[in-house]
Amino acid sequence: MSDTEAAPSTAPAAPTTQAPTGGKPKARRLGLTILVVVVVLIAVVWAVFHFLLAKPEEETDDAYVAGDVVSITARDPGTVLAIHADNTQTVKAGAPLIDLDPATADVGLASAAAQLAQAVRATRADFTKVNQSGAAIVQAQAELARAQSDYARRRGAAAEGAVSGEELSHAADAVKVATANLNLARAQAAQARTAVQGTQVGTNPAVMAAIAAYRRAAITRNHMHIIAPIDGVVAQRTVQVGQQVAAGTPLMAVVPLDRLWVDANFRETQLKDLRIGQPATIVADMYGGKIVYHGKVIGLGAGSGNAFALLPPQNASGNWIKIVQRVPVRIGLNVNELRQNPLRVGLSATVTVDTADQRGPRIGSAATQAYRTPATDANDPAVEVRIAQIIAANR
Repeated sequence: MSDTEAAPSTAPAAPTTQAPTGGKPKARRLGLTILVVVVVLIAVVWAVFHFLLAKPEEETDDAYVAGDVVSITARDPGTVLAIHADNTQTVKAGAPLIDLDPATADVGLASAAAQLAQAVRATRADFTKVNQSGAAIVQAQAELARAQSDYARRRGAAAEGAVSGEELSHAADAVKVATANLNLARAQAAQARTAVQGTQVGTNPAVMAAIAAYRRAAITRNHMHIIAPIDGVVAQRTVQVGQQVAAGTPLMAVVPLDRLWVDANFRETQLKDLRIGQPATIVADMYGGKIVYHGKVIGLGAGSGNAFALLPPQNASGNWIKIVQRVPVRIGLNVNELRQNPLRVGLSATVTVDTADQRGPRIGSAATQAYRTPATDANDPAVEVRIAQIIAANR
């Protein structure tokens, strides 16, 4: 190769320019800063809303629907002949529920009727004795007058010697006997008047006792037909046809579903602002949040649940651990809402009480009559008519 031949170029290539690596950490730090600022802002907004703008309220999900369970029991023993209502069925007050065999009650009613008739006849006889005693007094007075007249004649004749002393003595004895008979007749008249004095046949004590016995037998007869005391739904039917039941045996129950309430068990730390009359909203798990019930606080329990437990805790023995207690708060429900969306006893619910208005009392109002059913009428018009008929027939 010649010296003039060009040599291969060995010059180094120009260095390439590298991008700076400090931009990514800066972007990451900026993103974290923005995230922290957003979280802080959210926390501040939540705190402002929760502590300053939010409505004061107390909420618990330890709440359950409660109501009256009216027990239907047998008032008198008997055998079940018919059952007119079963579980889940709706009944009205006065509707028939159970029929018991009335045979024994019918016999008792017939016996009471016979005793009433006998008492009327005996009282009528007592009134007759008063008239008889009056006649006996008149007769005794006549006998005494005759004996006294005979004795006076014999005593005059004895003075003249026409009558013996023995005959005069017999005449005197006759006067004594007649006097005793008159006193006896007067005593018997007084006794007869005592039995009926100031009364009539219908108001005589013996007749009144017989009338009361007849009414009692009629009431027992009516107890053979058991009716519903209130409107409601039948539950807890345990009786069967043909079963012999004793007095007081539970037969079934009637639950008035239009008069339910909610027992909300609030923690003791939530009770400070609760007052009677505060509005409340209730959401039942049965329907979910789509249906909201409205009610109000009608009472707070007299103690916590543990205080009325079957075996209350004894904190003075052994190791002690503080447990926050719960107190039942009764929430009354709107009747119209219950009718539109019926609830059942024992269902779970969530209760929220608006505690903004704290002017209400802490203790519930005075007791009022919650229920009243017609009492057994001892003076049933049909029974009274029958009593009058028995008295008239034996008078």
